Amino acid sequence: MPAAPDAGRRERKRQQTLDHLAQTAYHLFETLGYDAVTMEQIAAQADVSKGTLYNHFPVKEALLAHRFHGELAATLAALGPALRKLPSFAQRLTRILHASAHWSESHRAYLGPYLRYRLATLQPGEDDGGRYPRSGLLGLFTSLVADAQAAGQLRADLPAALLAHQLQFLYLGAMLRWLDRSGAALRTEFDAAISLFLRGAAAADAA
Repeated sequence: MPAAPDAGRRERKRQQTLDHLAQTAYHLFETLGYDAVTMEQIAAQADVSKGTLYNHFPVKEALLAHRFHGELAATLAALGPALRKLPSFAQRLTRILHASAHWSESHRAYLGPYLRYRLATLQPGEDDGGRYPRSGLLGLFTSLVADAQAAGQLRADLPAALLAHQLQFLYLGAMLRWLDRSGAALRTEFDAAISLFLRGAAAADAA
């Protein structure tokens, strides 16, 4: 169809604009400090109007999200071959969350505002027309759970999407707990979340 190439070019141009705005914002955050940077400064530095910036990103936390989600996508893609070699759901999930812990520890200064934004816009099942960027982690969790169910490693009486949502909230809860506890290790928090997801909270000898 003749419209397809034009649509593809428009989408590539849109993505280039989003990447440019997010990269400009992140450079300002690193230079001036996140709290000190305004949306007006970002628009001026990126050489776009404030209207253009706000049309793509309603708040500066959304710029952070776009940047972080791009990095997450690249990390998960790089992990793909290693994940496929691991035989169990627990091993695959541990590998993903440990990689997330390594990345998160180097971005800790930004994770508070980012997570508050993500929690405020986390509305599973609702279509926001792309207004709020998603990390892609829920889709990955859903795929991992579905594969584990097919392999008989996880219970199959509940939908994979439901279990993945519960896992996502455990993941976010571990992140928030880590941010609130000075000196805590994020790997330890994630390991506890994995154990809770796989084994629940019942005592080992509970009937």
